[in-house]
Amino acid sequence: MRILRRLMIPIALLASAACVPAASAADGISRGSLYRDAPDNRYLLGGDWLFRLDTAGKGLEQRFQRQTSKAGWSTTKVPNAWNAGDNSVASMLGTVGWYRKDFRLPDARSRMDWLVRFESVNYRSRIWLNGKPIGRNTGAHLPFDLRLPRSVLKRRGTNRLVVRVDNRRLRTDFPPSGLTGSGDPAGGWWNYGGLLREVYLQRVDRVDISTVLVRPELRCSTCAASVLMRLTVRNYSSKSSRVSVSGRFGTKRVRFPAKRVKARGFASFTRRVRIAKPRLWSPASPYLYTARFTVRSGGRKAVGTRLHSGIRSIKVVDGRLLLNGRPLSLRGVGLHEDDLVTGAAINSARRGQIVEQAKELGATVIRAHYPLHPEIHELADRRGLFIWSEIPVYAIKTRYLKRLEVRKLAARELEDNIRANQNHPSVMLWSVGNELSARPGPVQGDYIRRAAKRAKDLDPTRPVGLAVAGYPSAGCRPQYAPLDVVGINEYFGWYPGPNGQIADRDSLADYLTDVRKCYPKKAIFVSEFGAEANRDGPVEEKGTFQYQQDFVNYHLAIHGSKPWLSGSIYWALQEFRVRPNWDGGNPRPNSPIHEKGLLRFDATKKPAWFDAQRLFAGTNQLGAR
Repeated sequence: MRILRRLMIPIALLASAACVPAASAADGISRGSLYRDAPDNRYLLGGDWLFRLDTAGKGLEQRFQRQTSKAGWSTTKVPNAWNAGDNSVASMLGTVGWYRKDFRLPDARSRMDWLVRFESVNYRSRIWLNGKPIGRNTGAHLPFDLRLPRSVLKRRGTNRLVVRVDNRRLRTDFPPSGLTGSGDPAGGWWNYGGLLREVYLQRVDRVDISTVLVRPELRCSTCAASVLMRLTVRNYSSKSSRVSVSGRFGTKRVRFPAKRVKARGFASFTRRVRIAKPRLWSPASPYLYTARFTVRSGGRKAVGTRLHSGIRSIKVVDGRLLLNGRPLSLRGVGLHEDDLVTGAAINSARRGQIVEQAKELGATVIRAHYPLHPEIHELADRRGLFIWSEIPVYAIKTRYLKRLEVRKLAARELEDNIRANQNHPSVMLWSVGNELSARPGPVQGDYIRRAAKRAKDLDPTRPVGLAVAGYPSAGCRPQYAPLDVVGINEYFGWYPGPNGQIADRDSLADYLTDVRKCYPKKAIFVSEFGAEANRDGPVEEKGTFQYQQDFVNYHLAIHGSKPWLSGSIYWALQEFRVRPNWDGGNPRPNSPIHEKGLLRFDATKKPAWFDAQRLFAGTNQLGAR
């Protein structure tokens, strides 16, 4: 999966009317991406798009693909969640929507190839260019790109891109569909449909960057660092080409031996750089090195790219998570990319707000149930926040996980997440799922074993974890043996749990001690805990601000009494939509809003915010030197 890079166009190219049609700006095409770690051949495909819901079924597909009239279409912007603000059951269950974008290429030269990149489409997508199918994808939260075929693409005329999006979920999807015991649609977060993140055009001058890896390796906090730099390029042309790559890491120049790349082929360029006295990345001092690459084909520059890297060591030793050799006791928050007005189609301002809210709280780690937007990763790199990076293999029933094709799709999700986000120093670990069966058997054991091995093969420098529902009856589970980190979602004193086993919060301390005895060599996190709050009232009454305050103080005190605990994550930073008729354990809920957030949906701080802030500040999160 390609990593985005910022686009920088030479002045001579910008001056060429033949290369840059005047209509590009009118089409909403702008140079570059929304974040700084990006290649210099990207164009944001913004401006006005057209949208319509498919209310008549499959019979209209051909007409939607070729339709020239704007009748029946509404104007929108992308990113877009078509059901933002619609809290109905039908909205949660999903439907089919169509997007249409007319555009002219910003560079009409015949030697250029073009790709289209979608940052996140929920959930099944089919794409046409000028009435011809060019590809499809299944999944959300991770990017995919498609080549625009030369035989279909119009160099100087208007091109029409049409995208069919189907957000109706299956029980084998990530996350799955299903029904609650009361017959409502299930789900841990709202099923927003649409082009939820940006769409880009990418210009290819014969060769392009397929993947880029910058992986620092650090044996000890005072050791020299070894930085692996690997660039894979693809030759899109019908002739072989001599390709050279040059690069930098910080102030060090890096040269790679040139290679001849066969037509339609791939080639990798690898070098290691030694940094004798590295400046280390940590939440307290998030120092970043700039890495740059320039790719030339036939002696001419084809593409350049850059990213920002942090040198640090994150590993588990004797049951503790260590950063640069120091034991961690992190405090943080969970989050969802959700906005009161735009749903999951949030913008840069909202992403910046999320990161700054977490920093103001005193958090050093954030967690979501799916890969976050690339801009949030960059902000976390710069602001010193760890990310518990998780794939949405959430609450999959064992009878579906038993299917080989489901486990293969989960493995592909994990691989895509690692390839997309492995260059970010903020990524703390790779989480292979959340709240699968609390009593795993052979099926889940097989998935965990294969997923952990694949993650280690792709990235041996980070731990592998899993978040599990914390129930005392689960006992010690040998299926967790391949994991480095076990995350416990504990709601003692809030939910009753099976047979009421977590109804009494006084059982929490002993339960956590038992977890430690089960997994003495693994790092243990509290990956979730929280209580709903939407009103003033007695401290004994669930759903009041006072109950939430007491809950936060009690649980963080118990967590703080366990010196071996590597971290504690409150769920969640801010309110978000879950599903119709959600109550979250609150006797007076505000469906479909998840109200465990320390912040209301409008960013107003609840009283428990200040308690969490005080307790976070009073915790030595980064360990003693």
